[in-house]
Amino acid sequence: MRARPRFKAVFAAALLAASVLTIATRADAADTLISQGKTATASSSESAAFPASNAVDGNLGTRWSSAFSDPQWLQVDLGASATVSSVVLNWEAAYARAFSVKVSANGSSWSTLYSTTNATGGRQSITAAGTGRYVRLETTVRATQWGVSLTEFQVYGSGGGTTTPTIPPGAVRVAEFLADCPYSHRLPDDPIIFPGLPGASHMHSFFGSEVTNAFSTTQDLLNANSNCNPSIDKSSYWIPTFYNGNTPVEPTTGIFYYLGEGVRDDLIAQTQPFPLGLRIVAGNAKATGPNDNTISRWSCLHAGEVGSSHDFVTCPPGTMLESYLDFPHCWDGVNLDSPDHKSHMAYPVNNACPASHPVVVPKLRQVMRYPVNGNPANFRLASGAGYTMHGDFFNAWPVEELARRVNDCIRPIVKCGTNGRP
Repeated sequence: MRARPRFKAVFAAALLAASVLTIATRADAADTLISQGKTATASSSESAAFPASNAVDGNLGTRWSSAFSDPQWLQVDLGASATVSSVVLNWEAAYARAFSVKVSANGSSWSTLYSTTNATGGRQSITAAGTGRYVRLETTVRATQWGVSLTEFQVYGSGGGTTTPTIPPGAVRVAEFLADCPYSHRLPDDPIIFPGLPGASHMHSFFGSEVTNAFSTTQDLLNANSNCNPSIDKSSYWIPTFYNGNTPVEPTTGIFYYLGEGVRDDLIAQTQPFPLGLRIVAGNAKATGPNDNTISRWSCLHAGEVGSSHDFVTCPPGTMLESYLDFPHCWDGVNLDSPDHKSHMAYPVNNACPASHPVVVPKLRQVMRYPVNGNPANFRLASGAGYTMHGDFFNAWPVEELARRVNDCIRPIVKCGTNGRP
């Protein structure tokens, strides 16, 4: 590990959720530190010894340090909207020459409050007034051969909210909440893969939003009705239609679990809500054999002895065929979608998100139960054999509601129901 001297440099910037920024000449001495101990995430970390959480731990002897590349970012979630008067960054020796400070009400739409291309390290102060929930520092040019590094990222003001809720007595220690969304409608549409092209896809069965079609946008989903329990979940979920022969068969319901698993507990505690409008695809619709898809699996409800398989299984009488599919839950922190509709997301590696996709989001598990059993010879999906099972998710949860559920259920590892309560 490299050894290098430490400096202290202070940078103060404002937080603003709206478009008006008021800059003052000094910080208010009565300001309260509202960021310490809150959830911080970053684009990368030099190693496990320098996580984003070090920047909000109140200890100048620890630091966050990025990978040795540009660009990078570090952000803090204040837990709720706050009135902010200043932001202080304590730079370590590896500072950024060019950077900007941005703010967001929802973690996905950002407004630039301050930017510079000729920073010199040392002590820099910008005082501002505004409101918002998330503050992000984005660096574009490093001043040294190393990454960029902060000993503390401090936000001052009032408001915000706790990101470590009290765990109620008797709570089941499983990080989970869920949405129970029945089948809604069928269309040969796919607003992620073939947006604006009705009829371009194989047949899909849709759940949740009752209006999803090839033209659907985030705003369309937010404005429409949902058949989910809870109805506040306006998201759309869809899968290839299941057929028994030529007869379509819909699941008895679609259950969508939001989980905190697959990463270490300290990373579960840093889970961020999905940004509004995030699109995720899981599975492989073009799989040519079971080994092309290691994510989806088929099994039988109440018949564990049958085991699971990437292809259809034979379920005994009185049981139902089940499909399980886990979605990737490491986000690149930037893109709501990508050209291949997959590369902006990744699965964890060794119980942590890879440096390329550093933001932990809830793990979405899709569970479908079909009222069929027996010989699967006539079973097929609109996309092909059972191993082509895949799922699409278009996030339209109201921002504050999803943030509450992540904060109350996922981060503290507490099992919640459809109402997002233990």
